[in-house]
Formats: sequence, structure tokens, C-alpha cells
Amino acid sequence: MLLNARLPAMGALKSSANALRLAKTSSRSLATIVDDKVSQNNWENHSFLNYKKNVETLNIVRERLKRPFTFAEKILYGHLDDPYGQDIERGVSYLKLRPDRVACQDATAQMAILQFMSAGMPQVATPTTVHCDHLIEAQIGGEKDLARAIDINNEVYNFLATACAKYNIGFWRPGSGIIHQIVLENYAFPGALMIGTDSHTPNAGGLGMLAIGVGGADAVDVMAGLPWELKAPKIIGVKLTGKLSGWTAPKDIILKVAGILTVKGGTGAIVEYFGDGVDSLSCTGMATICNMGAEIGATTSTFPYNMRMADYLKATKRGFVAEQANLFADHLKADEGAEYDQLIEIDLNTLEPHVNGPFTPDLATPISKMKEVAVENGWPTDVKVALIGSCTNSSYEDMSRAASIAQDALNHGLKAQSLYTVTPGSEQIRATIARDGQLKVFEEFGGLLLANACGPCIGQWDRRDVKKGEKNTIVSSYNRNFTGRNDSNPATHAFVTSPDLVTAFAIAGDLRFNPMTDTLKDKDGNEFMLAEPTGAGLPALGYDPGTDTYQAPPEDRTVVTVAVAPESDRLQVLKPFAPWDGSDGYSLPILIKSKGKTTTDHISQAGPWLKYRGHLENISNNYMIGAINAENDKANTVKNFFTGEYAGVPDTARNYRDRGQKWVVVGGDNFGEGSSREHAALEPRFLGGFAIIAKSFARIHETNLKKQGMLPLTFADPSAYDKIQPDDTVDVIGVTTLAPGKNLKLVIHPKTGDVWETELAHTYNAEQIEWFKAGSALNKMAAAQK
Repeated sequence: MLLNARLPAMGALKSSANALRLAKTSSRSLATIVDDKVSQNNWENHSFLNYKKNVETLNIVRERLKRPFTFAEKILYGHLDDPYGQDIERGVSYLKLRPDRVACQDATAQMAILQFMSAGMPQVATPTTVHCDHLIEAQIGGEKDLARAIDINNEVYNFLATACAKYNIGFWRPGSGIIHQIVLENYAFPGALMIGTDSHTPNAGGLGMLAIGVGGADAVDVMAGLPWELKAPKIIGVKLTGKLSGWTAPKDIILKVAGILTVKGGTGAIVEYFGDGVDSLSCTGMATICNMGAEIGATTSTFPYNMRMADYLKATKRGFVAEQANLFADHLKADEGAEYDQLIEIDLNTLEPHVNGPFTPDLATPISKMKEVAVENGWPTDVKVALIGSCTNSSYEDMSRAASIAQDALNHGLKAQSLYTVTPGSEQIRATIARDGQLKVFEEFGGLLLANACGPCIGQWDRRDVKKGEKNTIVSSYNRNFTGRNDSNPATHAFVTSPDLVTAFAIAGDLRFNPMTDTLKDKDGNEFMLAEPTGAGLPALGYDPGTDTYQAPPEDRTVVTVAVAPESDRLQVLKPFAPWDGSDGYSLPILIKSKGKTTTDHISQAGPWLKYRGHLENISNNYMIGAINAENDKANTVKNFFTGEYAGVPDTARNYRDRGQKWVVVGGDNFGEGSSREHAALEPRFLGGFAIIAKSFARIHETNLKKQGMLPLTFADPSAYDKIQPDDTVDVIGVTTLAPGKNLKLVIHPKTGDVWETELAHTYNAEQIEWFKAGSALNKMAAAQK
């Protein structure tokens, strides 16, 4: 790996007196006064704050629309590529935007960089970072697991390190931490627009950013200097009043919201929090809430700028950013009178701790009802493993509160009854809790320190305490709990909650335990109640950065060669997909009609498959292997239309492709919810697919399919899903005249019975139709470069 060098912050800072004077000036006046090049962060000398430009752009839109804006709208419209000509209607228009940054995690960065390389550009046009966090499997403990991962994934890490050096991308080595924590600690800033190749990118909304998860092809567009397209989101307002106390934590706010909106209630919308309750939350607590907003399908979530954010910026050595944000504070909140498309109100004074799950993150149960609900549903109540940390809940505050509970148990002679794991979100958090004593408490409590990485949250967990198929319960402070996600065991009942409750459950070892009402017995048999958790939002001694894990691009990048071995089974240089052949689809077999929830974990599993994320041919061997076939209620067992034999989904798809036969997939609601992984769209394209036909799509997956030249189509009449059979063949008519707003026709040919028809809707705009015709968005971009 390449040598690293930390770059100094650039730009002069205003004095406190001048800042105070300017803070009293209107935003419009500020746009003409403040014109310094102030760096976005401490690592780059080529990225600067754009508050002046954002305000100027926003003012153009103000003159056009003449109405007050929500905070999210201010950020969006302040980043428009063409503020004069852009059509703007929530839920209808496609906005062309200019993000400030791109962030990629290592599993998705491989394909994104391979696509960027094919564009033939010398360097990225937008500040970009890559973070190594997904390829480290939790097995026996942090240090050994990290060493093992570096050895196993050395080829991929070298590729990423050399590619980042070549194309002027910041590179965070394995062990540095989880992408979202690193972004929050180093790169996020109020009022910014960032895209990231991970669905939990919205974490940075805790610092007043609009941070949006996308597929790799979207990231490549922005890395190449092209505007990024987003359907203008609706805005859901969540008004917070009162103040959290006792066992209730910031996580409980989003657990409650998930219960209200469900996993698809936020689709096509930004969730914007406001109200006097916001100021009682720490910056990292706000990040937790925004992070898990991905589980309601939201485009992203955000909070208005406040002094808690300023304090966090100062604590992470970015006081210069806070000073500039203070000058533009009026720009970094909603206008008076701004209107929301939907409004939710939550009283923090009365909000209960929640536990969500199992199998879905929107099944919300207040702790006061958990015992009753668990027993009624027959959920296993013996908590086998309790896991704290992850990108959602690994802040200093989270660790401090959990440690206070563990210390209380130790004071009474108790330790964790469940297996208890601790995942620091970053090297900085690990080093700080090691210095301040929380880590020692966790170890005495019986905890196992895992690497600064995603680990069990994304299925990178070599779990050995139960056999696959054994019914059991785990509780975590993670964000997602789909079937088999954490440990590949479909019988595992996974629940998500706050680190506080995870720790309490670990002490009791029982899902029915309520620390607000129930007692425990100490080592002498005396009953006691756990004390309410306590913990500071920021470390009193400041953050300890720990080991330096950052690699800056070298000054001379021309000497760098990107490492891709031709014989590699981990990395594969991409070949362009063929352009559309100009015809409709006729006599298309249904590869699989998926039954029930079909997430990206069902479509393209993570876990052991992560190692093939840079090799399209190999990763395609996991296409839809987790989806349930409606014909037989089995996973990865479908009938070949031509041979009548049953085989795996990818094997059958490959057989069709090699015959020159296109095919379709039929799915249900919110198809493709979950991760941003574009492999779930690349794989069906590589395997010869023509269209995915569903009741509805998750936002990111629908866009990813469009980018790769697949047709994402929806039943105009959702009941058609129930009528269509897995052994039918279909014609997709109207592709030759594909146009925005114009439905297509699906002609269904049953194996027995009469032919019937139904309409198919789509969300293509004119430019996206050109992607389809070209074979992919990347093909279209490459053609434009010639």
C-alpha cells in the first residue's frame, strides 16, 4: 500500500469578532461578503465550502417559485445544475444536481472504480473517498480478524489503493472504521450534498447534510463531473418536542418512525426533523436517526444546523467549518412557513424505548409490551448474542451509555449472560474508549472487541454458537434485520434496538426483560434495578485519533499503475453491455416469480459473496439465490423452461442467455429494498435479463436497473401479480415506442388457458430512455466522451 501524507487545511478563517458581525447579516448580503476558500476538511487541498454559491443558486430559485423552502429543499435547490431552467415539482420533476462529494465503501467501490476506469478520465472531477470496511469478517476478535482480512483481501485492497492514488481519491485503509462514521468525523458538513455507494449514507444528515445512497453508476457520473439526477423528493416533516430521558435514546425516535411509516413509507421522500426537541439530541444521536432512515425507504434524512453540530465539528478539529456554518445559519434551516407533504409529531417526553423485529426493521414494539408480544408470537426469548456498535450506534455517547450499564452490572457482581460483542465505528472511537476506560469495562463485562468494520451487521460474521436452521434470538444496535442477514441463518430472530437495551438484554439474557420495571438478582441474591444509562455526547479530553490509516493521493500520480491481475477471480475489467436491439420482448420465460419480501440481500447476497464484488462473472453466481420461488416455496430452485429440469436461479439464467433467450423476473412490493448494491442490477443484465416486473420498486434499485440497461416495470394493476404464473411466457410490447408517461403492454401466454393482457407502468424520463437504448448509462457516457 502507498505511503500516506496528511494535507493541511486551506483558507483563512474569519476572526470571532468578524464572525459575530456577519452572523447578523442576511444570507443574501453574506453571498457578496464571504468569498474565502475555506477547506471542507483537514485532508484535502482541492475541496472547498460552497455556501456563497449555494445561496446564490437558491436565490435564483426563490425568485422563480416565490415560496418558503424546507431545509432539505434549500440544499437541493442550492445544488441545482441549472437553477434558471430546472423544472421543479416535488415527486414529479427530475432534478439535475451537483453534489459536493462522493463516498464509496470497498465492496461497492470496486465496481464503481472499474466503471470509472472505462470512462478514460485522468482523475475524479468531484472530491471522492474510498473506505475499507465491508470485507472484514468477525470471527475471533478485532486485531486477528483485521490481519486475516488484510491477508485474504490483499489483492482487492491493493487494487483500491492504487486506483485511488491514480485517480486522486482519498483512501481509508482497512481498520480505519466504517465509512459513515469516517465521513461524519472528517467530511460531512452542514448544507452539503453528498452521494455514497451505500444505503446508509444518510448517516451524515446528523451534521445537517443531505447524504444520499446511490448505486455505483450514479457515483461514476458524479466522479466524472456529470450532474446527478434525482427525482424531486417529497418532504416528510417530523416535529420533535420535549426531551429524551432515562432509558430512551435517539435510536428510539427512528424505531418509532419506522413503525409509523413502514419499510416503504418513506420511498421518494426526504425526512426532515425539526422542533424544539432537536436541540436536546447530540450530533451523533441525530446521525443515528438519519442512518436508519434508510429502513423506511427514505431518499435521505436530515436535521437543521444547530450548536450541537457546531460542538461536534469543533471536537473533530473542524472549527473552521463551524465558523462558516454559523455565518450562513439562516440558510441551514427551514424557512418560516415551509410546508411538508406529510407531518409526524413525536413527544420525546413520553417516547418509550422500542425494540423492532424480527425479520423486518419496521415491526416496532414498545419495551412495555415486548414481553407480551414475544410470548404471543412464540419468539425465542433466550438472547443468544447481544451486539453493540455498527455504523448506526457506535459513537462515543453510545459506547459511554452502554458502558455505564455494564459497569452497574459489574458493581453488582454480574456479567453478560449472552455473548456480547462491541464494534467501534472508527479507529478514533476505539482509541478514545480505550483511553477513557469504556473498553476495559466491556472486556470485564465479558465483551468481545471486534474490528472497526461492518462485521455482523452486513453478514460478515463467522457465527458458531448455533447451527444453521436452529431457532434463536439475537439483539443488536444495528439498522437492518432481514431474514438471515446477520448470520445467514433464516431461523435467527434478529431484533434492533438501542445499545442501552442491547446491553440490558445481555445482562438478563432474556428478551422479556424490561429494565424500566424489572429487577435482577445480584451475586448475593439481592434484587436490584439497573440504573438509567449515562454518558457524555463528546469526550471531555477530546478524541484520540489512534493509528493513522489514511492514504492521500501522491503528488505525481502518473507513475502509479492500477493493480488488476488478468487471472484474478476477485477483480475483472468490465466489458460494455450490448446496446438494445431495437425490438420488443417476445416469448420471454419467467426466470422466477419471487414470493414475499425480495430485498437486495435476496437478490445479491453479501457475507461470503462480498469477495466477488469486483468480479461480475463470479458475483453473478449468487443472483436471486435467496429469493423464494412462488412455484414451490423454495430458494434457488427454478424450472428451466426449455429442459423442464430444476436448477439454481443463476444457472438457469445463464442457460437462457447462452441460448440467446431473454427473460424476465416477476416480483412483489418494494422490490430491491435494502442495500444500494448495484450488483443486484448488474447481475441480471450480465445474465441476459430483459425486464424486472414488480408491484413496486425501492428507489435505489429501480435507478440501478435503469443505469444498467434493464427495464424496471410495474404492474398498473397490482392484482396481475397474483394472476401471473411462474411457467407462463410473456411479451413486453411498447418498448419500441418507449416514452415518458406512456404505459407498456404485457401479454401473458399461460401454459394452459387463454392469453390475457395487462398494462405496465414505468418512471423513465427522456434521458433514461437513452441509457436503455445505449445498453447502459455508462455506454451513453462513454459515447459522449468520444
